Amino acid sequence: MKTDVSNRFIWYKDRIINVNDAKINILSPTAQFGLNVFEGIPCYWNDEKKQLYAFRLDDHFDRLLRSAKLIQINCPYTKEDFKKAFVDVIKANEYDENLSVRQTLFVDGFGSWGSEEPVGMFISPIPKRKTSSEYNKKGLNCCVTSWRRISDTSLSPRIKCGANYINSRVGQREAIRNGYDTCIFLNDSGKVSEGPGSCFFMIVNGTLVTPLLTDSVLESITRDSVIKLAKASHIPVIERSIDRTELYTCNEAFLCGSAMEITPVLSIDKYILNNGDPGNITSFLHNAYLDATKGKNEIYKNWITPIY
Repeated sequence: MKTDVSNRFIWYKDRIINVNDAKINILSPTAQFGLNVFEGIPCYWNDEKKQLYAFRLDDHFDRLLRSAKLIQINCPYTKEDFKKAFVDVIKANEYDENLSVRQTLFVDGFGSWGSEEPVGMFISPIPKRKTSSEYNKKGLNCCVTSWRRISDTSLSPRIKCGANYINSRVGQREAIRNGYDTCIFLNDSGKVSEGPGSCFFMIVNGTLVTPLLTDSVLESITRDSVIKLAKASHIPVIERSIDRTELYTCNEAFLCGSAMEITPVLSIDKYILNNGDPGNITSFLHNAYLDATKGKNEIYKNWITPIY
């Protein structure tokens, strides 16, 4: 790494600059209303090969473009632009460790919450060990938050936009205030949805169970990866609606996401799962996921993009 985090290089409006030199209009729609869409893209260092791999980069770019379309902002960049800028800024920092890379399209200028442009972009890599504390824990004690997850009829969780994360914030703040690590949301129908910025899985009698995408769940790339890894390992997978009380009687559970990876849930509302230890299936899937991200499994070579 060439610089410390507080002086790292970011890509901003077609240039690579020191993060402290990036300026944005305080009256812009992104500053006032959270009018932006983004991706958190994980990269993993393979020390044996001295190579950094971006995980499912093309899928992240596809989702970024879908989010821009759904929120109706005019993106001036192509996927080729996304990739070149992404690779260039990581190389500029000379990173040789696991990263979380925030790639954001934002509405600048002097418009309002109804504006479609001008749209700028920034790309900000950060070492994973410097991300939020809940993304670096070995296990999570969760609560079911009193706040409900946003829905496709209000503000669709399918859109990965900055404004949506205020919903995640209120649940997370409630959890922390009450002594938990993080929370699990229910949807408008009272069924299990997801965590703040992470998807939920539970294991019941050897079967992996996760809410439907139509249960107010982000179309998560990590969720999709976990399902594919499980099926390839002959672990049964069921996507269905989940009742709250099922959370308290499942054998294992975990939250997953680009920043979260696969993190065991040790308890929910103080109901202890698996004696407070990570379960065997959870641990197996986490190791399989890490092998895929680091290029150690030839089957999933199409999921990784070398940076150097």
